Amino acid sequence: MKNGKNTKRRSRTDWKRVDALRDEDIDYSDIPKQGADFFAHAIIWPGPKKQITLRVDPDVLTFFRKQGRGYQTVINAVLRKYMEARKERTV
Repeated sequence: MKNGKNTKRRSRTDWKRVDALRDEDIDYSDIPKQGADFFAHAIIWPGPKKQITLRVDPDVLTFFRKQGRGYQTVINAVLRKYMEARKERTV
């Protein structure tokens, strides 16, 4: 987001300078070429998260909360790995 309204910290990026750049002025020389193998393993962004109510056992919640800040993101990552493993089994 350019305006930073959806972030807690204000961006230090000079967006006016970035917006003024022309494509031909951008130096891509330090970016490695991405082949078919890279894109075969790329993760497709699933889109914005959905808020739900999820009932979990108290000990499970306690375990994840003890992981510290971002524990809900960790829960999401665990569920994603489970989902991906299940998908691989059905293919």
